Amino acid sequence: MHIAIAGNIGSGKTTLTGLLAKHFGWEPHYEEVDDNPYLNSFYEDMQRWSFNLQIYFLNSRFRQVIEIRKSGKTVVQDRTIYEDAFIFAPNLHSMNLMSSRDFDNYRSLFALMSSFLQPPDLLIYLKATVPTLVNQIQKRGRDYESAIRLDYLKNLNDRYDEWIESYTLGKLLIVDVDTLKVNENPEDLGSVIERINAQLHGLF
Repeated sequence: MHIAIAGNIGSGKTTLTGLLAKHFGWEPHYEEVDDNPYLNSFYEDMQRWSFNLQIYFLNSRFRQVIEIRKSGKTVVQDRTIYEDAFIFAPNLHSMNLMSSRDFDNYRSLFALMSSFLQPPDLLIYLKATVPTLVNQIQKRGRDYESAIRLDYLKNLNDRYDEWIESYTLGKLLIVDVDTLKVNENPEDLGSVIERINAQLHGLF
C-alpha cells in the first residue's frame, strides 16, 4: 500500500512521515533534500535554476514511486510527484521564474511519466496558514530556506487548495496543521491515526 503526505514547505510532512512509519511499521520514503544538488542554487537564483530543480524532483519522485510499487511493502511517502507538477512548477512559471518553453517541456515530460504511475492509495494533505509555515520553517533553521518569500508561500498555499479541491485520484484525508500539533500532542497524533485507519480500513 502507498500512503503519501502532501503539503507546503514547513507543513510538517517529514515529521508526520516519521511518526506514522513508527506507529504503523510502514517504510518511510523521505524527500531528497540533503542530497539535492540544486536546492541551494535555486534559493539563491530561482529564475536560473527553477527548471533544473523541478526536473531533478520529477526524476527523483518518479523513481521513488516505481520503487514503492515494486517493493510490495506499505510505504509512507514524504511529498508526491503531483505536487511538483500541479503546484511548484506552475507557480514558478506564473511568477516568471520559469520560461514558458521550459514549463511546456516539463509538463510534457510529466504527462508521459504519470501515464505509467498508480496514484497513492491514500493522500494525506497537511493544510497550514502562512504564519504556521513560517514558524515551522524558522524552527528547523535550514540556511537555504531563510530567504523564502511570504508571497511565494502564499501562492503555493493557494495552488494547494485548488489542487486538493479537485483531487479525484484516490482517498483523501485533510489535516489542519494550525490546530493539530501531531509532534507536540499525542492526542492530536492519535486523532490523525484514527482517521487514517478509517480511510484505509473503513473503521468508523
